[in-house]
Amino acid sequence: MIPPTQEISQRTSQFRLVKFFAYTSFVILILFSFPFSVIIAQKAKNILMRSYENYALLLGENLNHQVFQNFVLPVSSRYGKIRLRDHDQYEIMDRIVKNTIHSFKIDLVNIYDIGKGVVAYSTDPKLIGKKVKKTAGYFKAVRGDHSSGLLSMGKDLWGLPLEIGGQKKLRTYIPFRGEVFYSEKPAFILGVFELIQDLTEEYGSIAKFQYTIFALSAGIMALIFIALLLIVHKAEKIIDERAREQRELEEQLNQAERLAALGQMVAGVSHEIRNPLGIIQSTAELLGQMPNADESQKRLSTVITEESSRLNNIVTEFLDFARPQEPALRDCLLEEVVNKNISFLQPELKKRHITISHNIRGRSFKIKADPEMLYRVFLNIFVNAIQSMNDGGNLRVRIGEEKAHFIVEIEDSGCGIPPEQLKTIFNPFFTTKDKGSGLGLSIVKKIVEGHGGDIMIKSRRDTGTTVMIKLPRIL
Repeated sequence: MIPPTQEISQRTSQFRLVKFFAYTSFVILILFSFPFSVIIAQKAKNILMRSYENYALLLGENLNHQVFQNFVLPVSSRYGKIRLRDHDQYEIMDRIVKNTIHSFKIDLVNIYDIGKGVVAYSTDPKLIGKKVKKTAGYFKAVRGDHSSGLLSMGKDLWGLPLEIGGQKKLRTYIPFRGEVFYSEKPAFILGVFELIQDLTEEYGSIAKFQYTIFALSAGIMALIFIALLLIVHKAEKIIDERAREQRELEEQLNQAERLAALGQMVAGVSHEIRNPLGIIQSTAELLGQMPNADESQKRLSTVITEESSRLNNIVTEFLDFARPQEPALRDCLLEEVVNKNISFLQPELKKRHITISHNIRGRSFKIKADPEMLYRVFLNIFVNAIQSMNDGGNLRVRIGEEKAHFIVEIEDSGCGIPPEQLKTIFNPFFTTKDKGSGLGLSIVKKIVEGHGGDIMIKSRRDTGTTVMIKLPRIL
């Protein structure tokens, strides 16, 4: 069987391991969430590219039809030859192209003359007559196939496909075919259309979407991480509290075992002492009462009798400590028990110039207790308080109420108790007095706990001591 403290230690180690895994998992998830958001954004970009490429192809087919039907055929018939450097022909081409792309998001349209390798027409007049940039897409269009590619007019962050600030444009090359009617022959290539579409805004939206995904992923993971940490922290507190309670229970159990063994020994020794002690006391009394006894004999007899009585009181305390004391519980008033002590000690209080104050006048505190035992408890505490104030002082008694308890506070202005002695003040036979058995507070604690209550002492050297006794009230 695993000891409780070892089991709690194992659980604590397990929770520390859980905390380690929580931190590690959070870091790993953060590291993976970034490429995950990049992959999602890239998928969205690919879809956007395909969508705009299809859009450009449809527009290119329409442009091919409009230019061939409304420009190539009429101009060839009218002028016999196509010369876009001619102002009239350029105006006709420009009107047809712009009417076709009107209301479409097209930045630039170029028509290449594949024979001369120059820009025959452009929506940007400055490009007309420029040499063709013979890219792979251009040659593919010359061979009769279309192609698209992304133009990045800016820099990517860390070399990754994240568009920050630059422009993104889609360039599409489409073959310009002559339309052949009523023939199975393939259409001949007249030139190449180049369409430039601006995707900057759409790419910016995707980039924002990517950052949103990353931020949401990080936020959700952070919340999960915080929740996990709170659970682990709460579990650690519970385990620490359980460990503390376990240690206290073990200490109480060890203390109870020691006190039980000590009680058996004390009970046996006390019984052995009490019988001859009674004979000594009665014999001393008889010797003092003999007719022929002189003053010296009577004085010695009185000393023996008094010391025997004092020793008998100590033996009685030993027996009270050793034997189980079951309180005879009955309904009683707590203020009556306290007032009875104050009345009994009033001469001693006046003698030592000690003033007493309390808050129990006109109030009623009904409890179920053994009044004789409680009287002994408060008497012991009051006597200790009085003995700590050699040069007079103040004694304050307060009774407070909680939901299920009364709390009696007895505060003195005496010399106080050193911190190192507070830990052992309830131990049997511990005393700082010249005379006494050191069992007073042990018996007090035993009686209070027998009533289902608790006792606590707070003290500082030279500032006084406060004793707090908690007793269950009648609800």
